[in-house]
Amino acid sequence: MSETQTLSEIQNFEGKYPKQLWYLSLVEMWERFCFYGMRGVLAFFMVDQLHLSDQKSNLQYGAIQAFVYAFTFIGGIFADKILGFRKSLFWGGSLMIIGNLILAFNPQDLFYLGITLSIIGTGFFKPNISSMVGELYHEKDNRRDAGYGLFYAGINVGGLLGGAMCIYLGKYYSWHLCFLSAALVMAFGLSTFIFTKKYLGPIGNSPLLHLAKTKRTAYEIIVYVGSLLCIPLIFIMVKNTAFTDYFMYTIGVVALIYFLYEIFMVKERKAQYKLFAAFVFIFCYFIFMAISEQSGGSLSLFAKDNLDHNLLFLSIDPNVVNNSVNSLFVIVFSPIVGILWLLMYKKKIEPNTVVKFGIGFLLLALSFYVFYATRFFANEQGISSLNIFTLAYLLLTLGELCLGPIGMSIITKLSPKKMFGMMMGLWFLSSAFGQLAAGKLGAEMSSIENASLMTKLMSYTEGYKQLAIYSLIAGLALIIVSPMIKKLMAEVR
Repeated sequence: MSETQTLSEIQNFEGKYPKQLWYLSLVEMWERFCFYGMRGVLAFFMVDQLHLSDQKSNLQYGAIQAFVYAFTFIGGIFADKILGFRKSLFWGGSLMIIGNLILAFNPQDLFYLGITLSIIGTGFFKPNISSMVGELYHEKDNRRDAGYGLFYAGINVGGLLGGAMCIYLGKYYSWHLCFLSAALVMAFGLSTFIFTKKYLGPIGNSPLLHLAKTKRTAYEIIVYVGSLLCIPLIFIMVKNTAFTDYFMYTIGVVALIYFLYEIFMVKERKAQYKLFAAFVFIFCYFIFMAISEQSGGSLSLFAKDNLDHNLLFLSIDPNVVNNSVNSLFVIVFSPIVGILWLLMYKKKIEPNTVVKFGIGFLLLALSFYVFYATRFFANEQGISSLNIFTLAYLLLTLGELCLGPIGMSIITKLSPKKMFGMMMGLWFLSSAFGQLAAGKLGAEMSSIENASLMTKLMSYTEGYKQLAIYSLIAGLALIIVSPMIKKLMAEVR
């Protein structure tokens, strides 16, 4: 393959997938190992090693995850306007490696410093791979959905490995090894990008190539220095969840104003309608994340205390299942769901994207009702069935597959190319608010300190029943209003 391909040559690829998609998926796969590995151990580590209460741990988890996703919005803007996707990705990946090495050195005393560097790094790294995947396709290329489907399934291999390995290493061997494994894998991912970026042609280059090199370098240095100056501020806010709330509400208002400004600057009415439609999907994603992201918080603590170790014919740690089974189900069922949509499309009965989102919420409702139903399978000590818990995760994953892959795809379809980074950042920012809400919801259903296992079981499962009701209402509402949103989307499916 030529190392100097033009964008047109890359986009006019033969077959189902462009070759560059495999490289980008591999890089993202290792980043997902690091991210899901960290996400899966946060609440457990804070209760087990920092001796926080379940309630405080849920709030802290929500705050950390909120910052991670909020910074993807900021990172997306700087990538769009100054760094370009490539340099943004390299800078972010480097900070993530340093953050995890600090955690590996002294996880108990340097926890918040390591997490702070990981937060900033993820913000610069995370939105850019997704945006580069979008640029591999022409705006009207119908193969884009399949590309994002493969990307989504492929990166979950990293989620599966990281989710299982990090908690296992930390719980049974050493927390130093847990965080070191995340750092080493992230370094491998960044090396993969360095060796394969030559095949991306102009994709991901700096948007300031028209400026003199000295001026461009000055702008880039300002971004690097500015992000490092944020370290003390984020450190303080992550430790104090009340400050996190103020920050999130402020950035939420700023992001909304900036989004409306960008819409106003787009003069074509049809394009404005599409951006409003994209915002509806982004808002729905926020609600979905607020409910489904109990995985790293309340469900992690529920698995720690209230589940047996019996999964079918295997004996397995419930936290390993909680952290990795979602990714396993994505890998197994993502191609099956993709084939199902394809068959329905051929028969002209495929639901539109809005209805797919609605179906996703209905499956989410069913999954949380099954989480609630674990109370009916508990013994006298408050220990319930890992099998029922895993069944709930299967339903949750099927719901996620109706949103996740097509969500990223639909945002790039509805957005003008020059707004890809900002819109992907907004997609991840909605997830940040979802994470914050997830932490608060998890804290609300946490029982008092030193409660019995049965009291914890009843408290958490009652909360899961409420989340099932919220999901059901959201799913039915989306299906009802789908014709109106479809009109805003114009020709986009």
